[in-house]
Amino acid sequence: MAGLSVVIPTLEEASRLPLLLADLQRWAGDLEIVICDGGSRDQTRHVAHLAGATVLESPTTGRGPQLRWGVEHSSHAWVLVLHADSRLPSTWHHKVETVLNTQEAHLNAWCFDFNVDAEGRPMLWLLARMVNLRSRWLQRPYGDQGLLIHRQMYERIGGYRPLALMEDLDLVERLNTITTIRPLNCALLTSNQRWQERSVLIQTWRNARLRWLWRRGRSADQLLEMYKR
Repeated sequence: MAGLSVVIPTLEEASRLPLLLADLQRWAGDLEIVICDGGSRDQTRHVAHLAGATVLESPTTGRGPQLRWGVEHSSHAWVLVLHADSRLPSTWHHKVETVLNTQEAHLNAWCFDFNVDAEGRPMLWLLARMVNLRSRWLQRPYGDQGLLIHRQMYERIGGYRPLALMEDLDLVERLNTITTIRPLNCALLTSNQRWQERSVLIQTWRNARLRWLWRRGRSADQLLEMYKR
């Protein structure tokens, strides 16, 4: 089985990271887990060390700089980027292995479907369906859906830019100009925490507005300040 580098940016993720690290142990081949931390003060780095991960301290905080630093310090040809609050489905390793063993798979990028713990909230269920339709139709998956990419493709488009926000959309839009982002046909479960803090409609509207402003020239730093409000 081919080797796989998994890059995970973290900041105060000690409570959620162990579940994802456990999911990753299903990979039977050579697995490299790179945790790129943004200055956690909890036990995030300790948890990662216990799982055998390589733990890096990013020179610059922010998901974009952390991802760029993490990928640069990973070693395998295939890279899987995940958020720390994600959970992998039980079949993820079979799906990824199939891709890695497929001829010319490196000419595409790949992503999971989107899923979120709806907990009886039909609006979250509907949101997940809409995100997946958007992802497959427009080929613009969110960072929450993970990204499986060959290093040659990653380097060809210039990799993640050190953006404070919108690093995932920025990368995906550059990928769209040269390749197809294909689905892995299994769903990654993401935390519902952000929708617990705000209603589904308000959070969805805020995210859409930030993307709209970014496409119209607002800087990532400006958008980050708006995002934190």
